Amino acid sequence: MTATLTDRYIAATVRSLPESLREEVGDELRASIADAVEARAENGEPLEHVERAVLTELGDPGILAAGYADRPLHLIGPKYFLTWWRLLKILLVVVPACAAGGVAIAQALTGAGIGEIIGEVIIVVLSVVVHVTFWTTLVFFVLERTGADTGARWSVDQLPEQVQQGTGRADLIASLVMLALFAGAVLWDQLRGWTPSDGAPLSILNPVLWPWGIGVLMVLLVAEAALALAVFARGHWTTTLAWLNAAVAVCVMSLGLTALGLGALFNPRFVEEVFLANGVGQDAVTVLAVLSGLAIIAIAVGDMADGWRKAARVSPS
Repeated sequence: MTATLTDRYIAATVRSLPESLREEVGDELRASIADAVEARAENGEPLEHVERAVLTELGDPGILAAGYADRPLHLIGPKYFLTWWRLLKILLVVVPACAAGGVAIAQALTGAGIGEIIGEVIIVVLSVVVHVTFWTTLVFFVLERTGADTGARWSVDQLPEQVQQGTGRADLIASLVMLALFAGAVLWDQLRGWTPSDGAPLSILNPVLWPWGIGVLMVLLVAEAALALAVFARGHWTTTLAWLNAAVAVCVMSLGLTALGLGALFNPRFVEEVFLANGVGQDAVTVLAVLSGLAIIAIAVGDMADGWRKAARVSPS
């Protein structure tokens, strides 16, 4: 005896259900299909098409079975999604950064070149991002399927502070003061120096950076100050201002990393007299150079992210 379309549909639906539900669901589904077929036939639809139309309207048997079994078809549902997303964002900020720092230091200590260090860091960071995302998602996937309780409960204490629209005068003053202090420190370092050495001032930054390298840095600092004034005049961050801020940050980062990669960022006399002459080994100096590079990257990326975050908070008018 050849099975009808209804028989095949019911079999496909109940085969993934627990044994205790199969007969009940099969009978209920068969009755529903028969009623729908009868109703369509009474409305004058051709009999040869009625059964196929009813089953098509019911949809995929697997989805229907999941509804009967109360089985989720999503990877992570609303119960755990926000907890998963918040934890994943924290891990993706902290873990790859730590891995990048460790790999960069290890590669530098083995004498690898700047290109090799950057390549290895990129490979490791991408691998860490994939692993962190996969294993974090897997944990919450298991929690979703087992119905375990993470213990996370929302309360009114978790409400964020109300975001004040606009950029205040205090923010502008703070930005300008910080830029002025940084510019003053750089100029003092180059023109006056900090630590007397053999009767002559000793600068931290390499004297070969003066005047062109330091001059470019001063121009970029002036651009940062102009951006701060533009944000204050506008009253809030915009996408255009965020792009300009990112461009300035990339230029500052490129300037610093280029000088560091060429060995021209720090004054050789400063390294010799402050570190090497006091018993600090070359490996430690290499580590300090790597950490300096990571600090330059972190400051630039943080500045860019801050601009984008503030621009995203402003609703389009």
